[in-house]
Order: sequence, then structure tokens, then C-alpha cells
Amino acid sequence: MAAGEELTLTGYIQHHLTNGQVSIGDGWFWKLNVDTLAWSIGLGLIFLWIFKRAANKATLGVPGKFQCFIEMVVEFVDQNVKDTFHGKSRLIAPLALTIFVWVFLMNLMDLIPVDFLPTLAGQIGVLSGAVESSHDVYMKVVPTTDLNLTLALGIGVFMLIIFYSIRVKGLMGFIKELTLHPFSSKNMVVQALFIPVNFVLEFVTLIAKPVSLGLRLFGNLYAGELIFILIAAIGLFQLPLHFVWAVFHILVIVLQAFIFMMLTIVYLSMASEDNH
Repeated sequence: MAAGEELTLTGYIQHHLTNGQVSIGDGWFWKLNVDTLAWSIGLGLIFLWIFKRAANKATLGVPGKFQCFIEMVVEFVDQNVKDTFHGKSRLIAPLALTIFVWVFLMNLMDLIPVDFLPTLAGQIGVLSGAVESSHDVYMKVVPTTDLNLTLALGIGVFMLIIFYSIRVKGLMGFIKELTLHPFSSKNMVVQALFIPVNFVLEFVTLIAKPVSLGLRLFGNLYAGELIFILIAAIGLFQLPLHFVWAVFHILVIVLQAFIFMMLTIVYLSMASEDNH
């Protein structure tokens, strides 16, 4: 951020909405959002550590509060998988648990005051001599406000949809599903004429699944983060407003993690059905 830009609301918002990036090569082809990568990987490791610790300390007797909480989360996810997924796969329940907790942890970063971690990173950069001003350091601490990450999660689910569709229906069955539905006819000539129309409709439906997953999560968290930034720009009276919005935003954080998990289970259940 330029020196004269720091006092303007526009400059303040743009600074907080800009990722810290590292260019690969000359920077024309690929840039890495290092803050998104660092926080998402770090929170993923925290998720693994929490559940590994719970597993190591699990007892058959009277469980402690920590074990009870972890068991409640696992049972909650497992029950939703049993109610929604109609195929047979040992991967779905662990996958659903990972998605729910990991997305929740990434969303949870939204409750940290927006100036705290970026300011701390800026001061560290100045003291280490890496930058001249703390305003030269950019850091977005909520990975799910980065469209690159949310779409990457959606693409991961999309790849699983393709995998389960081919595994259950076979390659030719998957191709037939894309070309012989929803319009069908017993007349082979008429059916052949319907193939391009069917393919367009089914392909758009297929592609819409990962895109909607990524955009829904990104849109809700980005809007919430923007409101936190506007509250922080108020200055003196930001803490009461931050608390009020944070209490309401907790519902959004949990709900978006749950929706992402449930839609993933539903899409994979649809991919595992062989009704035709």
C-alpha cells in the first residue's frame, strides 16, 4: 500500500483483501497466494493433531470432556453420512469429517480481529529487515475468502464424483449417462439426435456442482470478512460491533462448513447410484 493510501478507507479495504503472493518464474504464468497456502495447510495439520491426540487418549471408561466433544463431532458426521450416502464406501465418512472440520477451522479464522495478525506480520517484516514498511506486507488469514482455495476444494470433490461415477457405472455407463439422459427415445435415430442436447444439459449440470460448491463458500465468507473490515475501519467503537457481528457470524461459519460437507455427500451419493 502506498504511504498516502493508508489513511483512506478504500486503501485500507484493498490492503486487507490482497493476498501475500510469491511469483513463480517471471510471474507471468503462476503466482502463489502464500498466506492462503500457509494458513490452510497449518489448519489442516492442527485438525490432524487434535484428532490424533483424541485417538491416543481415548479410553473405554468414563470419557473426558475433550473425548466426548470429539466423539460427538464424529457421530454427528457419521450419522449424516449414513442418512445421505446410499452407496458403499469406507472413504466417505472420513472424507466428510475432514471437510467439515477443516472448512470450519478455516472459516473460524474470520473471528480474529482483522488487523491483529496482518499488523503482527508487518512488524515482524520490518524488524527482520525484509520490508521497509509494515504496509508492504499483505496477509489474508481466512483461506476460504480466497476463491482459488474454495474452487480447488470444489475441483477435488469433482474429481471424486468422476471417480465414483466410473467405478460404479463403468466408463461406458458414465458416457451413456451424459449422452442418453434426460431425453430418451426407443427410436435409435431420434435418440441419436438427442445426444448433443443431452450432453450439453448433463455436462452443464456436472460442471455446476464444483463451481457452486466453491462460489457458495467463497461468497459467504468473503462478504463476512468484508463486513469485519468495515467495522475495523470505524476505529474507536469497533470492538462492540465486532463482537455483535462475530456472534452472528458463528452461525455462518458452522453452517457453511456443514453445507459444503452435506453437498459433497449428496453429490457422491448421486455418483454412486446406478439406476439406469
